[in-house]
Amino acid sequence: MMTESSYQLLKSSGGVPIKAWTRGVPLEAEAEQQLRNVASLSIVFKWVAVMPDVHWGMGATIGSVIPTIGAIIPAAVGVDIGCGMMAVQTTLNARQLPDSLRTIRSTIERAVPHGRTNNGQKHDQGAWKKIPSKALLEWGRLKPRYNEILAQHPKLNRGNDVNHLGTLGTGNHFIEVCVDTQDSVWFMLHSGSRGVGNRIGTYFIELAKRDMRKWMRNLPDVNLSYLKEGTESFDDYVKAVQWAQDFAMTNRRLMMENLVQAIRDSGEVPSFEITKQVVNCHHNYVVTESHYGQEVWVTRKGAVRARIGDLGIVPGSMGARSYIVRGKGNPESFESCSHGAGRAMSRGAAKRRFTLADHAFATKGVECRKDKKVIDETPGAYKSIEMVMQAQRDLVDIVHTLRQVVCVKG
Repeated sequence: MMTESSYQLLKSSGGVPIKAWTRGVPLEAEAEQQLRNVASLSIVFKWVAVMPDVHWGMGATIGSVIPTIGAIIPAAVGVDIGCGMMAVQTTLNARQLPDSLRTIRSTIERAVPHGRTNNGQKHDQGAWKKIPSKALLEWGRLKPRYNEILAQHPKLNRGNDVNHLGTLGTGNHFIEVCVDTQDSVWFMLHSGSRGVGNRIGTYFIELAKRDMRKWMRNLPDVNLSYLKEGTESFDDYVKAVQWAQDFAMTNRRLMMENLVQAIRDSGEVPSFEITKQVVNCHHNYVVTESHYGQEVWVTRKGAVRARIGDLGIVPGSMGARSYIVRGKGNPESFESCSHGAGRAMSRGAAKRRFTLADHAFATKGVECRKDKKVIDETPGAYKSIEMVMQAQRDLVDIVHTLRQVVCVKG
């Protein structure tokens, strides 16, 4: 039986309520204002659900669940459309890993393009130079729908697409080798729809702003401009966003296949298989769902679907635990949970606050980058994953607790 103490009811002047699973975790004033802005929109259904990893984002906070009727807010979905997590459990035991994990890390880095150079242009290290046959095969499936989108919006055809299929990216995207409490070895990764998803998101955010100006809608934040159901722009966005979400899911699967095969071929571990524990889930996306007897558009911006029995992934940081979780189907969160620990400070603030020595100490025992370019991803830049899990104990059950031993960052 759910009680009001499960969440905090945030104050909002007008609009729908805001239910926040934030007990024991910090909530910045800027993020709280963004939540009030979203709650004031007439298109929002019932209430806004706030996850414990909530923090400031463009227009809408990261870590929020926004149900809408008759409209979608492209900036709430974001520009990393379909970003999410994938994890697989292997038959390897921690004792079978080599004493030095540096070769495992370099094997992964060679198998999966990551990072970004040359401003994402020619010879970018984060894109394929020679596209693998598996990626080409999947692109053959994706391309017809992509061509339909380009026919309506040719401006989208101006950058990376197939050469990003099966690549990691930058920022908080990562690949990890993890060990659970039973010493089983897991592979886990975090990425989305890469350059093509970014173009789609950015393009339709601007299209929504243009439509809002045409309709003379007054908004608390221009980034909350929305596309109305029944318009051509709305229909085109739905096609494009669904395609980008498919691209993202495929991207993660291809990366996982490549890194599994690379580790098998490395000679560093004995022969192994993948168990039935495989999870591949979005945490930046929009989908139609039925809640409280109503068909609505549910935008999860930094949130994971957690229906009864759904498996999800809630990662910590480069030096913190991560969790495989099973949803409890809490209706008040629109059957959702957090997508991670959530940033406690901006990237700039993290670079100013933490030193290389701080980072090395926080990631002790993890084979990972220890240079200044990853300081903004150091564990101290994130909220406590333990407090986040405590705050959402009525949203999910913990199935596996993982600690990383290798982390590859873009």
